[in-house]
Amino acid sequence: MRFAREGRPFIVGSAILVVLALLLTIYVSGAWGFVALVLLIIALWVAYFFRDPERTGDRGEHLVVAPADGKVVLITELDEPTFLGGRAQRVSIFMNVFSVHVNRYPVSGVVRLVKYMPGKFLNAVSEASSAENEQSAIGIDTGRHKVLMRQIAGLIARRIVTYSREGEHVTQGERMGLIRFGSRVDVYVPAASTLRAKLGDQTSAGTTVIAELPR
Repeated sequence: MRFAREGRPFIVGSAILVVLALLLTIYVSGAWGFVALVLLIIALWVAYFFRDPERTGDRGEHLVVAPADGKVVLITELDEPTFLGGRAQRVSIFMNVFSVHVNRYPVSGVVRLVKYMPGKFLNAVSEASSAENEQSAIGIDTGRHKVLMRQIAGLIARRIVTYSREGEHVTQGERMGLIRFGSRVDVYVPAASTLRAKLGDQTSAGTTVIAELPR
């Protein structure tokens, strides 16, 4: 099993605590056995949280794949002046603490925008979080269209990691970052795009096709 590189210090640290508790159980007191069991459960959960499985699926210049595992909680048509410069459709995917938290590029192209914006930590499911929460915006030019994604922090998520750099060529489904401990990722596509995603759908990052760009 592959693990996200940002999670390795947490995994190693929790494993060390388990070993220490086991040593205390053996050499000091059997009462430490309960502590060791609790720490083992926590360590397994930490490893599970930072898992980073390989993903494959449909690929294509007209397809937009989900950037995150989770549930589609909002679908909205709105103006997007930051990168698309016009009307857009937004698909919002909420990640809970059991989701894979590694985010992936929804399309292939050139990164033209990477912008971090400090903000609040409102419930990521709410509409207000799109504008008010701490977030990182990544704009990709496919050559024919522009696609924007936003990594949005939430009540618990306080650490957004973005690998993207302006000017780099990226590949659809490639890893582009993660958000620690649950949050939300929004994808903005041109208004004329055909959405495949529906409210309540469960998505798999790099696998689930959520939209088709205009041809």
